[in-house]
Amino acid sequence: MTIPTKSEEALDIMNKVYYPETWTGGLHRVLCMQGGDDDGSYAKNSEAPASAITLCKPMLLTAIQSMKLFFNNNEEGGDDSLRIADLGCATGYNTLATIDMVVESLRRRYVEECSCFEPEFEVFFSDLPSNDFNSLFKSLSGNKSRNYYAAGVPGSFYRRLFAKRKLHIAVSLSALHWLSQIPDAVVDKASPAWNKGRAWIDGAKKEVVEAYAKQSEKDMEDFLRCRKEEMVQGGILFMLMGGRPGSQLPENQLGDPDSRAKHPFTNSMDQAWQDLLNEGLIDEETRDGFNIPAYMRSMEEVENAIRKCGGFEIQRMEYKKIVEHSEDKQQEWIKDPVSYGRAKANLVRATLRPIVEALLGPYLSYQLFKRFENRVSSDFTLLHKTLFYGVIVVCAIRI
Repeated sequence: MTIPTKSEEALDIMNKVYYPETWTGGLHRVLCMQGGDDDGSYAKNSEAPASAITLCKPMLLTAIQSMKLFFNNNEEGGDDSLRIADLGCATGYNTLATIDMVVESLRRRYVEECSCFEPEFEVFFSDLPSNDFNSLFKSLSGNKSRNYYAAGVPGSFYRRLFAKRKLHIAVSLSALHWLSQIPDAVVDKASPAWNKGRAWIDGAKKEVVEAYAKQSEKDMEDFLRCRKEEMVQGGILFMLMGGRPGSQLPENQLGDPDSRAKHPFTNSMDQAWQDLLNEGLIDEETRDGFNIPAYMRSMEEVENAIRKCGGFEIQRMEYKKIVEHSEDKQQEWIKDPVSYGRAKANLVRATLRPIVEALLGPYLSYQLFKRFENRVSSDFTLLHKTLFYGVIVVCAIRI
C-alpha cells in the first residue's frame, strides 16, 4: 500500500472527506468488505464468518434435504433450471464453498430421487455495487469443478433484485447485520439520538439504540418483503446474521463484558478515533460523523419481522456463539501482542476500510487503523479475555 506524504494530506482531506450527511445518505455506494487478496482484504480476514458457516452447515444441508423438489412442468416454480441467490456475497473462499455445497447437495438429490429429470443450476451472486466483483469473477473462472451458471447482480438486498417467483433458494450469510444506512438522528447534533464521541452503539444511550433498532426493524422487513415476491412457493430462505442473546437488551449488543471489551467495534475503535482528534488530525465534527452501520438483532426481533411480513414459515431458528479464535492461537498471541494487534487491525480494515476512507481519505484512514493496531497491541488485558461472536441462524420456507 502506498501512503500519501504529509504534504499531500491537506489536498487529500479537501478532495476525499465527505460531509457526514452525504456519506450517510450514500452509504450503499461505499459500504463493502475490503476487496483484493492482501493482508487487509476480507478474503484473508473472514475466519469468523467461516466458523459461523461451518457451525450452521448441518442446518443448511438438512433444509436442502427436506425442501420441495421442482420440475419442468406447469407447476408454480417449474422450470428447466433451479435458481439460487447469494445475497451479500462479498468475495473469497466462503462465498464459493457454500454455493458449491448447496448446488452439489441439490444435484445429488435430483440424481437419487428423480431419474427422469436433472435441472441446470443458475447462481446469482449479489452485493452492493461497491463490492469487489472482479475478484469474485476471477475466483469463479478458476473454479474448474463449478457445475452451475453464474451471474453477478449488483444492488442492495433491501430492495427488489429479481423478477417475481424466480428464486428457489436464497441464502444470506454474515450480511444482514449491516444496515442500509446510519439513522439520520444519530449524526444530527440537534437530536437526542446524536451519538457523540462514539463509533458504535453498544452501551450507548437509549435514544441512539432506539434509532438503530428502528432502522434495523425497517431493513429486516424490507428484506423479507422483497424475498417474498422473488421466491417460489416451497423455496428456502436461509439467513445467518450477527445476533445477540434474547436475554440482552439492544444496548448490550455483544452479550458479555469480555466480548464488549474485545470486540473490534467498541473500546479500541473509540480510542483510535480519539487519538486522531487529540493529535489534531481530525475535528470533532468528523469524528462524530462516523458510525458503524451494524446492528445485532435478537431472535425475537427476527421472528417478529418474519411474522409481520407473512409468506414465510420458520422451519428452524437458533442463536449460536462463535469463539474469536482457538486456544492455541490465543496462547501464541499472548507471547506476541504486536502480532495480535496487527491481525486485529487487518480484520477491522477488511470490514470498515471502504467506509472509513470515504469519510477520511486514504492518509487519515491509514492513521486511524494504525492507532487502532497500537491500542490493541498495548492492552495486554485483551489477550486474556475471550471474545464470542453471536449469530442467529434462520431457515424459513416460502409458503
